[in-house]
Amino acid sequence: MTGVPAPAGGSGAQGASSAKPVRGGKLGAAAVNQASLWNVANLLTMVRLLLVPGFVMLLLGNGGYDPAWRSFAWAAFAVAMITDLFDGHLARTYNLVTDFGKIADPIADKAIMGAALICLSWLGDLPWWVTGVILGRELGITLLRFWVIRYGVIPASRGGKMKTLAQGTAVGMYVLALTGPLATLRFWVMGVAVVLTVVTGLDYVKQAVVLRRQGMAEARAEAVESAREAAK
Repeated sequence: MTGVPAPAGGSGAQGASSAKPVRGGKLGAAAVNQASLWNVANLLTMVRLLLVPGFVMLLLGNGGYDPAWRSFAWAAFAVAMITDLFDGHLARTYNLVTDFGKIADPIADKAIMGAALICLSWLGDLPWWVTGVILGRELGITLLRFWVIRYGVIPASRGGKMKTLAQGTAVGMYVLALTGPLATLRFWVMGVAVVLTVVTGLDYVKQAVVLRRQGMAEARAEAVESAREAAK
């Protein structure tokens, strides 16, 4: 049953028994691969995706200006942000990375943040230019990653993580119906988030250009070397 070969003097029955796992090996491997999709990291990502429509309904509930509904919306947004912190960490720590997770995780991140920004601007709480800058940056960086993906991957920087934290904090404060000094504070927190959004975006552009130039130089060098080998 363990798949260890039977001793040379073993009976035919034992040999047949040990052969059974081999016949079902492919089916067993397929089952394991299919089950791996339903790991805890992917489930957290799915929860975050399902929270998006619920968050929008809560934020816009009762006209969009009810403090109670806004508090419930903030709770949903906070859960989404927390799951964002944990699913990636769990996937990397326990080797739970899947193709689904690679695609769904960034979609879930941008969906909840984009929904919050658009709804807040639609309600008049947040200027549309702020929403445009943040969403434009996220879309641009995503396209930039595809532009250089054949040459390598742009790693997440410390500034990028700070940007994500600042955006989440600022948007969360705007979701709540804050007044007085806290309303002033959230303005400055959002200002910091916008600055980090722009600065880290420019840094990603710089990294992408450097990575592409290096990749193209290496490709040309390999082509020249291959031509020399072929000429020998």
